[in-house]
Amino acid sequence: MSRTARIRLFWGAAAVIAALYTMACLRLPHFGTAVHPYGDRAVAATLRQRTANTISSINFDQRAFDTLGEESILFGAVLGATALLRRTSHDHNTRPRPVRVLPSTRLFGALLLPVALLTGIYIVAHGQLSPGGGFQGGVVLATALHLAYVAADYRALQRIRPRELLDQADAVAAGAFTVLGLAGLVAGVAYLQNVLPLGTFNTLSSGGLVPVINAAVGIEVASGVIVVLAYFLDQTLFATGPAGGAFRKKAER
Repeated sequence: MSRTARIRLFWGAAAVIAALYTMACLRLPHFGTAVHPYGDRAVAATLRQRTANTISSINFDQRAFDTLGEESILFGAVLGATALLRRTSHDHNTRPRPVRVLPSTRLFGALLLPVALLTGIYIVAHGQLSPGGGFQGGVVLATALHLAYVAADYRALQRIRPRELLDQADAVAAGAFTVLGLAGLVAGVAYLQNVLPLGTFNTLSSGGLVPVINAAVGIEVASGVIVVLAYFLDQTLFATGPAGGAFRKKAER
């Protein structure tokens, strides 16, 4: 396709999208109005499904199929980064330069690491009850684990970070979200429809399918972020060769 044809195709598609977007915006409620149809229906559905946190109800129940797509994007990003940063025959390991860590930093990291891990677990486990959930809690868990690197060194992080196991956990958790949707089809309703017992409102067992999907997302996000950071750190600290050497020299400055 020539450059002129590509430009014409772009402007044609842009014009269609702009027209549809403008039509959609014209039908939106005015700012400051007292009528919020989507919000009222979302809250009503949340209470009906016994999920105290409306955001989690929307993400993992009312529009769970959309969230499955978002999680698949994250899984694809992790898979792509893993493929691009994999070791090649031109790379070999070198010992990184030792870094002196202040005693106060070492103490602060050692004390904060278990607290941060517990906080991440709490956010994931209570996602259907309070602000947070699998995406937020997964990032907290991944960040918490890397306090070992900040407070000590990369070898300490390697000892508490089973990368191969996390690779598998990332794939299993991503697949679990897809498989959980089959429960609705088995029950004779829509894919990812909430068919599990809803439990008692405002308890850990409430929400039916919401806490189960939320837990799968938390595991997938935490594992995926840790795996991606592991490959980036390996490239920065250890890999030498055509590309790795540049990363390592930049890290040593």
